[in-house]
Amino acid sequence: MLDKVAAEHTIQSRPPTPPPPAIPPFSFRLATGMVGVLLAVLLAGFNEHVTEIGLTDISGQMHLSHDDATWLTALFEAFNISAMAFAPWCGATFSIRRVTMTATATAGFLGLVAPFMPDLGSMLVLRCVQGLACGSLPPMLMTVALRYLPPNIKIYGLGAYALTSTFGPNMGLPLTGIMFEDFSWQFLFWEIVPLCALSIACVAWGLPQDPLRLERFRQFDWRGLVTGLPGICMIVIALEQGDRLDWFRSPLITHLFFGGGFLFILFMINEWTHPLPFFRASLLKNRNVSASLITLAGALMLAAVTLDIPSEYLTEVRNYRPIQMVPMGLLLAVPQLVVLPLVAALCNIRAVDSRHVLIAALAIQGFSYFLGTWIDADWVRENFYVILLLQVASQPMMVIADLVIVTMGLGPADGPFISGLFNVTKGLANAIAAGVVDALMRRREQYHSTMLLDHYGNQRFAMQGMGDPTAGELAPRIADPAHVDGTAIGLFHKVVAEQSMILACADIYVVMIGVCAALIVLNSFLPTRVYPPRAPIAAPSR
Repeated sequence: MLDKVAAEHTIQSRPPTPPPPAIPPFSFRLATGMVGVLLAVLLAGFNEHVTEIGLTDISGQMHLSHDDATWLTALFEAFNISAMAFAPWCGATFSIRRVTMTATATAGFLGLVAPFMPDLGSMLVLRCVQGLACGSLPPMLMTVALRYLPPNIKIYGLGAYALTSTFGPNMGLPLTGIMFEDFSWQFLFWEIVPLCALSIACVAWGLPQDPLRLERFRQFDWRGLVTGLPGICMIVIALEQGDRLDWFRSPLITHLFFGGGFLFILFMINEWTHPLPFFRASLLKNRNVSASLITLAGALMLAAVTLDIPSEYLTEVRNYRPIQMVPMGLLLAVPQLVVLPLVAALCNIRAVDSRHVLIAALAIQGFSYFLGTWIDADWVRENFYVILLLQVASQPMMVIADLVIVTMGLGPADGPFISGLFNVTKGLANAIAAGVVDALMRRREQYHSTMLLDHYGNQRFAMQGMGDPTAGELAPRIADPAHVDGTAIGLFHKVVAEQSMILACADIYVVMIGVCAALIVLNSFLPTRVYPPRAPIAAPSR
């Protein structure tokens, strides 16, 4: 009885929670603000991918070793992904407008001063802070789309968010080639500055200013912060540096993985039970949410090889420079500005089941990888065009259909929570995909190199045993240093390296076909049918 009275007294003494701010009617001004948020998210993606692709040029100009330069990417990614977990809470507390403008201004200013950093330490600190700023922006776009867009066009807002997963990453390669070849290496950092200014202007004029809700600090999830931030950072750093340091043979990677994994488990348990979490982990009980997040992770792994494999092949086998691969990036990115609205319109039709759109996209994606398994030493840039054109259609279909499945079955109040959960999954999946693809590529190259050398050695000794006079003409007589032909050895090494790379690329395409098949099976039975939202029909006037 006393406990009941005490609980009632606590409830009565707690200040009432202010009602959520009213949603303004959709207008040109609000649409301009949303475009500003979209620009902010795209520039964050450009800053991430352009500097990652141009890392060799940046490290050369700043006199950094390869190992030191990799930490610029690893730390940026770690803080970029961890910020996605906490940004929705900040948006609800300080307002979406304030968070977006502050993060965009911070990213732009740090990009402006980045080329002038005096040493590696200051550059690493700058990239950490810039990662926090850039990672805060994607959740703002999803929250804005779910909150402000009218029901009839809400799916088109999700299509705009899908640009950050399809158009943005694929523009990294063309921008890198253009900036470095036609301007200078500093523009790899400076290319975001004009977009930052335009984005801030659009957001300042277009988005409404919500009031501060500082009372949310009374239930601040400090356990989530002290477990989630270091846990996510440790996992991402381990994934980024794992292949370079040979994974669990490195004590650093081992400690990062197990320590980060333990903290992340504590973080998820806390988010499941906390009354005001950074994201609502209990949403995972929803079948559509679970299926969509698994599909998202798989789709991002598929997207990781879309340009990585052609770029790796053309760089290593054909000696292409970044500027020569610009047409591939443009072919994959630019048509999606047209395809994305068309796919959004398709998913906005009530008779269309988004699950079927997703399964069809996975089938198209798998077929494109099947074509990629025919790769050989004669391929040039144009041979990849058919594969990329198929993925121009399949990538938007995958992302938009997945977004529809995960968001349309939830209530308006779940928007910030699903935004954080979705974006954290997206960030971690990107890091996992990059680590897995790098590890697969290296392992398969080593395997095929060993097999080719073994095959050559066995064949040579067999021919010598049969007394074949041409056996000595097949390759240099390495066993006798006096008769070593240096040119022949170099040519032989080049052929083995090229063939190992080609076979490894074909193997990764086969693995991606298996991923597509697994996702098709998953989405055939796990998610339930959802329908596009519709505005309520007004009652007829009497």
